[in-house]
Amino acid sequence: METEEEQPDWGRLTHAYGPADDIPGLLRAMESADAGVREGAMDELVSALCHQGDVHDASAHAVPHLARLALDGPGHRPELLWLLGGIAGGAGTPAERTAARRATALALPSLLHLAHDPAAPVRDAVLLLITALGRPYALPLLPLLRARLDAEPDPAVRGRVVTALALLEAGDGGWRHGLLTDPEPRVRLAAAEDLLRTAGLPLPAGLVDVAARAYAADPHARDGAAWPHPHRPFTDRLLADPDAAVRAVAHGVPLAHEITERWRDREAEVLPWVLRDLRCAAWEVYRLARLTAALPPPCRAAVRERVRPWLAADGPELRAAVLTALARARAPEAVGETARLVLAEPAAYSTVRAVTAVADVYGAAALPVARAVAGRLDAASAPLVEVLTRYPEAAAAVVDPLAALVRRHVGARPAGPAAAEGRDFGPADEDTGAHAVAAVAVLGALGAAAAGTGERALSAAARGGGDGALRVRAAVAHHRVAGDPRLALSVLGREPADGSSWWLASAGRLGPAGAPLLPLVEPWLAPGTPKVTRGEAALAVRRITGRTEDTVEPLARWLAGAVTGRGWEAPMAALTEIGLLPRFAVPALRRAAGSARRVGSDPFAGDAPHPDYALRAAARRLLAAAAVLSEPPLSEG
Repeated sequence: METEEEQPDWGRLTHAYGPADDIPGLLRAMESADAGVREGAMDELVSALCHQGDVHDASAHAVPHLARLALDGPGHRPELLWLLGGIAGGAGTPAERTAARRATALALPSLLHLAHDPAAPVRDAVLLLITALGRPYALPLLPLLRARLDAEPDPAVRGRVVTALALLEAGDGGWRHGLLTDPEPRVRLAAAEDLLRTAGLPLPAGLVDVAARAYAADPHARDGAAWPHPHRPFTDRLLADPDAAVRAVAHGVPLAHEITERWRDREAEVLPWVLRDLRCAAWEVYRLARLTAALPPPCRAAVRERVRPWLAADGPELRAAVLTALARARAPEAVGETARLVLAEPAAYSTVRAVTAVADVYGAAALPVARAVAGRLDAASAPLVEVLTRYPEAAAAVVDPLAALVRRHVGARPAGPAAAEGRDFGPADEDTGAHAVAAVAVLGALGAAAAGTGERALSAAARGGGDGALRVRAAVAHHRVAGDPRLALSVLGREPADGSSWWLASAGRLGPAGAPLLPLVEPWLAPGTPKVTRGEAALAVRRITGRTEDTVEPLARWLAGAVTGRGWEAPMAALTEIGLLPRFAVPALRRAAGSARRVGSDPFAGDAPHPDYALRAAARRLLAAAAVLSEPPLSEG
């Protein structure tokens, strides 16, 4: 390590978490004889100097010290070399990237002899370091890599030599074809992987077979190496061609769920392989349930037969997962067994998942489940309580307990806008107010059937202290129950009209009775307002006034921006009801309606049916129902 005079001023340098004055201590810890001390320091160095692949100005200054430790330190040599490779290929500002790569290139000559180290992980790490530096620095080292291809005894490392040469050498790479019959599966796979990377679509069936069979001969975890562009793992490349991916799945490559996440209408094709590889684990069964929701009826029996034996397994989590899959597969026992699960495990979120699936599939026929929920309000989680919004017959029998839930939580710690909008409340917690929000939603859905006890509880919640979102939600529900908007108008009028989603949505839910709030809503329709806020304001104005002249265009812009993610449902439904569609929104909707590849996604959808299918159906309905407006858009918004 440098002398004190040669040391950089680490406090003036930065890493991923701020000033880098902790780096000298971590480097000293890497010289400890205690492997546990080194392990902790190594983790912190990686996180600070190459956090998620990003480098900082401290990263380049640390390189000489890391290289010295890799050469002479007491341990963790492969990890230090991998960190050097990460720094060499890291992302960051141009100056940071250039400094990191130059510093690593200067350190490399002293490390090259480790390419012949007895330990395969060390040879592998040097290989990745050379490749990360890229062609300008690595081209002089191609003879070394070619020699390693001939001499390397470890099959995995030899396969990575093939990948390194393929990325660094110019030319058509014809030499890789000769490796497609190599005795070692890892070598065959590496050669096929790079040939697939450069092949056009559709991918050649013979090449797909070579890659898939090579993988099946030596299954292994996905390569986590930070190979530089233009490398693409063979699994990623296969997913660009769904027919090729299905072909690979038949050979044993575990891509079935990845195919259905990227491509539409492939569930039935991959089902045999999903069922073949299914294990008795709740998360895998939930994943099967998501796939099952899109299966055609003839395929559902296979799912039922595969998971039904696990219904008797120990553990409520697995049992709930099995019931979720059975419900999606239309198993006749799903309703009764789920009702029993509610009685036994009303507080578990896994119970909510099973109940939601049963309600989605069986609708009114799932009333026994709703009645079971109504019977366990004393212990049910908040999301389970809210399921009763779908079942007024069951909810009407428990108005008094629902009102008690509201009263119990009035003044509790704020539930926040997320709860006010009816999103995921998480596990049952007396202090969050989530139960109050759920009970308010159920009472509001009951309307006049909640008069009396329910109406009084809603009035108290709307007038009480605590969270403004809960007050607003209770006031709007009170309007639905009592038929009198005055309390809701008063509460909404006192809340800051800040353009928040929950406030605008609440104002719109009042319908024509919300007219006095228009002066607070309409300013958010102005051009220049953020797209989503402007669209939400347009939706509220539409619900209150029925206007189309100034609401269709903001709704369409909101929809066009949301069609690939979350939040498209409200503007899609409103435009379908209106029956008008600006021309600028048509291309995005046509793609959503007709693409073979997934357009929409929602990382929070869990085991529910893939939201892309609902998007497709809704887009098709809108395109069929709407008249396309040919005039130019009013504003970019």
